[in-house]
Amino acid sequence: MNAYQEFKIIGSRPIRPDGLDKVTGRARYGADLNMQGQLYGHVVRSPHAHAVIQSIDCSEALAMDGVLAVMTGEDLAIPGDQMLGSGEGAMALKDVVPMVMSQGKVLFHSQAVAAVAATSPELAAEAARAVEVIYEVLPAVTDIHAALAPDAPILHDDRFPDGYPEEPTNLATHISLTVGDPDAAFEKADVVVEQTYSVPMCHQGYIEPQACVARVDAAGRVDLWCCTQGHFTVRHFTSAVTGIDLGKITVTASEIGGGFGGKTTVYLEPLAVVLAQKSGRPVKMVMDRGDVFRATGPAPGAETRVKLGATRDGKLVAADVECLMDSGAYNGAPAGIAAFMATACYKFTDARSTGRSVYTNKPKIHAYRAPSIPQVTLGFELAITELAAALQMDPLEFRYLNAVEEGDANMMGAPYNRIGLRECLEVARNHQHYKSAVAEGAGRGIAMGYWINAGMQSSATLNVIADGHVAILTGSPDIGGSRASMALMAAEVLGIPFEHIHPQVAATDAVGHTDLTGGSRTTLATGQAVIQAAEQCVLEMCRRAAAEWDVEPGMVTWSQGAAHYAEHSLTFEALAQRAGTMGGPLTFSSSLTAATAAPAFGVHICDAEVDKETGRTTITRYTAIQDAGKAIHPDYVEGQMQGGAVQGIGWALNEEYLYDDDGVLENPGFLDYRIPVASDLPFIDTVIVEVPNPLHPFGVKGVGEVPIVPPMPAIAEAVYQSTGVRFRNLPLNPPTIVAGLSKA
Repeated sequence: MNAYQEFKIIGSRPIRPDGLDKVTGRARYGADLNMQGQLYGHVVRSPHAHAVIQSIDCSEALAMDGVLAVMTGEDLAIPGDQMLGSGEGAMALKDVVPMVMSQGKVLFHSQAVAAVAATSPELAAEAARAVEVIYEVLPAVTDIHAALAPDAPILHDDRFPDGYPEEPTNLATHISLTVGDPDAAFEKADVVVEQTYSVPMCHQGYIEPQACVARVDAAGRVDLWCCTQGHFTVRHFTSAVTGIDLGKITVTASEIGGGFGGKTTVYLEPLAVVLAQKSGRPVKMVMDRGDVFRATGPAPGAETRVKLGATRDGKLVAADVECLMDSGAYNGAPAGIAAFMATACYKFTDARSTGRSVYTNKPKIHAYRAPSIPQVTLGFELAITELAAALQMDPLEFRYLNAVEEGDANMMGAPYNRIGLRECLEVARNHQHYKSAVAEGAGRGIAMGYWINAGMQSSATLNVIADGHVAILTGSPDIGGSRASMALMAAEVLGIPFEHIHPQVAATDAVGHTDLTGGSRTTLATGQAVIQAAEQCVLEMCRRAAAEWDVEPGMVTWSQGAAHYAEHSLTFEALAQRAGTMGGPLTFSSSLTAATAAPAFGVHICDAEVDKETGRTTITRYTAIQDAGKAIHPDYVEGQMQGGAVQGIGWALNEEYLYDDDGVLENPGFLDYRIPVASDLPFIDTVIVEVPNPLHPFGVKGVGEVPIVPPMPAIAEAVYQSTGVRFRNLPLNPPTIVAGLSKA
């Protein structure tokens, strides 16, 4: 099969296999599992953002009736420089363990310092309050510039980033890439713009909090149930953090109520396992909403300086980008991605891209949909728009003139294969939204976005059932309709009805290793494993039919769910029914590393109107255009595009972490941390562009990351066009707008 064939089932819109259970409340999420005799875990959290733990006394808590176990950071592994593969890059164990529980020093408010397990949630909370912790409080720093000041409190006195070996610093990472000679190229530019843009730290905003249940049997084997985007990652990290052998841990992924990158690590899971070990009973733990905001990994805030140069006829000739990112208390390595991908949408022969990340007394950052790219793209795309205005060029035409295409290389020197950025711009140019007049008082912005779409490791097993139905087991938790995609791809290969395919997310012991669901890799990579397993099934069924007819297997063809030779045919159902007499059970597995990336691009158009008296911004029209390669299930592709756009709208207009001078988060809940609701939004129009990925059997590229990348710069430009005032620091909430207008 190849990316350019005509499809019979791919591209249709059947009802998702898990839909009925979800709308009827039968689906089981992280907090829905209960085990006989279970205890309830509760975490003791630091009231300080920066402190040394002088002592922890758990004796009073442990003496309480019904309290069966207590633990501290001493019960976890002592981390060295061991690196843990997380599926989206490597993470040092020394940056994972303290996000689970501190081991002597507190570096952010609400960091875990101890935990208890008791027979009821109320008793566990009471016991946690009885744990006595004595701290030596240190000054906290939550601003990236203040953290780099000579007199800043140092968070880690044993860390030295490359190039800064003399003394400890709060600089976590520093990476710079250069192609050509940008300094010389700027000298040849006719027009140069240089500005600085910023966006704050924000949370993924998933509705379901972290939750898990752990059980340890008499032989030390661990069963762990949790809501996660990657249960193989949970197994790996839990083993490393607790010191329990990897082979003794089985993890089952529950249904997941949102993650967006934020559930690709561990927080509660190792604690539940240790408490279960100590108590001999299953332990259940569920975060409350405040702890989700205060103690899990948000997206990094960033400040980006962008300098661009172009000739008078609109050709970009030079770029210099520097992105300074907030890493939080530990190294989340956000700056490398920003440096690698800042210029990804544009042709440059001379460019420099630098990324730096800084330690602050906040929780270590974590992935959020296209990690680090929305932040740097805010600056880069707004600078592109400002440069187009200086050249008196249409912002879309300026982008089209400079957009990358097949054969162009990115900052890492890797040339693009077949990509669809120009096709997306052509659709935008001809779309009724862009061609229509802007309403009086409103403004319009346009921006582009990119994501690399990783491949990585995936596995799938296909079991043929005697009645002709098929069970498909994969290791990819479904966070965006991937079970429907897996079923569609298997049905396409096998030629049987979609309704006869039953996809499942299997436990870690039931299917081969699979990297996490993230980076828009699931339909791309796990889908390939499903396709390969289905193709194995077809080959075996053709072989069995050939033996039945006493002909060579190569003479048998497969079409419309049946094997054919001359006037003979055997249907999939018939071969399934006779499997026991024709060679035995029909079970097929495939594991692979999808080593190639499948870059995807999108273009967004936003109309917005600002009430100049109140500062309220209303998004009046929004269009998202994206190259999906091939839309396996268009409903869910459109849903990903709409969801990402909405999250970008929230980040642009309202969402931000607000800390006081002591490093305490002031808005740890959805009342004060405002995410968009339906009444805030127009209908998000979507256009799927299909430029097939030649390296995938069905042309898939991946969808979920790109849609969050363009909204912030598109909205910021629309606000400028509506008000006449340029805002370069987000979010564009009413106080910011009113203050900016008053200064104009």
